[in-house]
Amino acid sequence: MKKLKKYLLPAICFLLILLWVYAASSKLMEFGMFRAQMSKQALFPFLKNSMPYLLPPAEFLTAGLLLFETTLRTGFYLSFVMLLAFTIYIGLGISGVFGKVPCSCGGILSHMSWNVHFVFNIFFLLLTVFGIYIVHGERRGKDQ
Repeated sequence: MKKLKKYLLPAICFLLILLWVYAASSKLMEFGMFRAQMSKQALFPFLKNSMPYLLPPAEFLTAGLLLFETTLRTGFYLSFVMLLAFTIYIGLGISGVFGKVPCSCGGILSHMSWNVHFVFNIFFLLLTVFGIYIVHGERRGKDQ
Protein backbone atom coordinates (compact mmCIF):
# COMPACT_ATOMS: atom_id res chain seq x y z
CA MET A 1 0.00 0.00 0.00
CA LYS A 2 2.94 2.33 0.67
CA LYS A 3 4.14 2.11 -2.95
CA LEU A 4 0.61 2.81 -4.20
CA LYS A 5 0.43 5.87 -2.00
CA LYS A 6 3.90 7.06 -2.92
CA TYR A 7 3.61 6.82 -6.70
CA LEU A 8 0.05 6.24 -7.87
CA LEU A 9 -1.86 8.52 -5.54
CA PRO A 10 0.06 11.67 -6.58
CA ALA A 11 -0.35 10.70 -10.25
CA ILE A 12 -4.11 10.21 -9.84
CA CYS A 13 -4.41 13.50 -7.96
CA PHE A 14 -2.41 15.29 -10.66
CA LEU A 15 -4.64 13.95 -13.44
CA LEU A 16 -7.83 14.85 -11.58
CA ILE A 17 -6.55 18.32 -10.69
CA LEU A 18 -5.62 18.84 -14.34
CA LEU A 19 -9.10 17.69 -15.40
CA TRP A 20 -10.97 19.96 -12.96
CA VAL A 21 -8.81 23.05 -13.51
CA TYR A 22 -9.05 22.62 -17.29
CA ALA A 23 -12.82 22.03 -17.14
CA ALA A 24 -13.46 25.08 -14.96
CA SER A 25 -11.06 27.33 -16.88
CA SER A 26 -12.48 26.43 -20.29
CA LYS A 27 -16.00 27.20 -19.03
CA LEU A 28 -14.95 30.56 -17.64
CA MET A 29 -12.90 31.57 -20.70
CA GLU A 30 -15.94 31.03 -22.92
CA PHE A 31 -18.59 31.77 -20.32
CA GLY A 32 -21.16 33.20 -22.73
CA MET A 33 -20.99 30.12 -24.94
CA PHE A 34 -21.00 27.81 -21.89
CA ARG A 35 -24.12 29.54 -20.51
CA ALA A 36 -25.84 29.27 -23.92
CA GLN A 37 -24.95 25.56 -24.15
CA MET A 38 -26.27 24.91 -20.64
CA SER A 39 -29.57 26.53 -21.60
CA LYS A 40 -29.96 23.88 -24.34
CA GLN A 41 -29.29 20.92 -22.06
CA ALA A 42 -31.99 18.48 -21.02
CA LEU A 43 -32.14 19.77 -17.45
CA PHE A 44 -34.72 21.25 -15.12
CA PRO A 45 -35.04 25.03 -15.75
CA PHE A 46 -33.58 25.98 -12.35
CA LEU A 47 -30.50 23.85 -13.16
CA LYS A 48 -30.09 25.39 -16.60
CA ASN A 49 -29.87 28.82 -15.00
CA SER A 50 -27.72 27.95 -11.98
CA MET A 51 -25.26 25.38 -13.38
CA PRO A 52 -23.13 27.90 -15.31
CA TYR A 53 -22.49 29.71 -12.03
CA LEU A 54 -22.08 26.60 -9.85
CA LEU A 55 -19.99 24.22 -11.95
CA PRO A 56 -16.73 26.19 -12.39
CA PRO A 57 -16.38 27.03 -8.67
CA ALA A 58 -17.24 23.41 -7.77
CA GLU A 59 -14.58 22.16 -10.20
CA PHE A 60 -11.95 24.58 -8.82
CA LEU A 61 -12.93 23.60 -5.27
CA THR A 62 -12.55 19.91 -6.10
CA ALA A 63 -9.10 20.53 -7.60
CA GLY A 64 -8.12 22.48 -4.49
CA LEU A 65 -9.29 19.72 -2.16
CA LEU A 66 -7.08 17.24 -4.03
CA LEU A 67 -3.99 19.35 -3.28
CA PHE A 68 -3.86 18.74 0.46
CA GLU A 69 -3.60 15.48 2.38
CA THR A 70 -6.12 16.67 4.98
CA THR A 71 -8.81 17.28 2.32
CA LEU A 72 -7.84 14.53 -0.12
CA ARG A 73 -10.66 12.18 0.82
CA THR A 74 -13.27 14.92 0.37
CA GLY A 75 -11.71 15.83 -2.98
CA PHE A 76 -11.96 12.25 -4.16
CA TYR A 77 -15.58 11.93 -3.01
CA LEU A 78 -16.54 15.18 -4.72
CA SER A 79 -14.72 14.03 -7.87
CA PHE A 80 -16.63 10.75 -7.73
CA VAL A 81 -20.03 12.43 -7.36
CA MET A 82 -19.43 14.94 -10.16
CA LEU A 83 -17.91 12.41 -12.56
CA LEU A 84 -20.69 9.93 -11.85
CA ALA A 85 -23.34 12.59 -12.50
CA PHE A 86 -21.66 13.71 -15.75
CA THR A 87 -21.18 10.10 -16.89
CA ILE A 88 -24.80 9.16 -16.19
CA TYR A 89 -25.97 12.28 -18.03
CA ILE A 90 -23.81 11.44 -21.06
CA GLY A 91 -24.98 7.81 -20.94
CA LEU A 92 -28.61 8.91 -20.91
CA GLY A 93 -27.94 11.24 -23.85
CA ILE A 94 -26.23 8.51 -25.86
CA SER A 95 -29.03 6.03 -25.14
CA GLY A 96 -31.63 8.45 -26.51
CA VAL A 97 -33.46 9.22 -23.28
CA PHE A 98 -33.48 12.95 -24.11
CA GLY A 99 -34.70 12.46 -27.68
CA LYS A 100 -31.60 14.21 -29.01
CA VAL A 101 -27.99 14.24 -27.93
CA PRO A 102 -27.30 17.39 -25.91
CA CYS A 103 -24.87 19.97 -27.27
CA SER A 104 -21.19 19.33 -26.72
CA CYS A 105 -18.86 20.70 -24.09
CA GLY A 106 -16.26 23.35 -24.72
CA GLY A 107 -12.51 23.07 -25.12
CA ILE A 108 -10.81 19.86 -26.17
CA LEU A 109 -13.83 17.76 -25.20
CA SER A 110 -15.92 19.44 -27.89
CA HIS A 111 -13.83 17.54 -30.46
CA MET A 112 -14.79 14.18 -28.93
CA SER A 113 -17.85 12.20 -29.91
CA TRP A 114 -20.29 11.52 -27.09
CA ASN A 115 -19.21 7.87 -27.04
CA VAL A 116 -15.55 8.86 -26.64
CA HIS A 117 -16.53 11.41 -23.98
CA PHE A 118 -18.40 8.64 -22.14
CA VAL A 119 -15.29 6.41 -22.15
CA PHE A 120 -13.15 9.40 -21.10
CA ASN A 121 -15.44 9.98 -18.11
CA ILE A 122 -15.45 6.30 -17.16
CA PHE A 123 -11.63 6.31 -17.22
CA PHE A 124 -11.53 9.26 -14.81
CA LEU A 125 -14.29 7.74 -12.70
CA LEU A 126 -12.24 4.54 -12.34
CA LEU A 127 -9.14 6.58 -11.45
CA THR A 128 -11.18 8.30 -8.76
CA VAL A 129 -12.45 4.99 -7.36
CA PHE A 130 -8.88 3.69 -7.27
CA GLY A 131 -7.77 6.87 -5.48
CA ILE A 132 -10.52 6.39 -2.90
CA TYR A 133 -9.39 2.78 -2.44
CA ILE A 134 -5.79 3.88 -1.83
CA VAL A 135 -6.83 6.61 0.62
CA HIS A 136 -9.11 4.22 2.53
CA GLY A 137 -6.43 1.53 2.59
CA GLU A 138 -3.99 4.03 4.02
CA ARG A 139 -6.52 5.11 6.64
CA ARG A 140 -7.24 1.49 7.62
CA GLY A 141 -3.50 1.01 8.15
CA LYS A 142 -3.41 4.00 10.53
CA ASP A 143 -6.43 2.74 12.50
CA GLN A 144 -4.84 -0.64 13.20
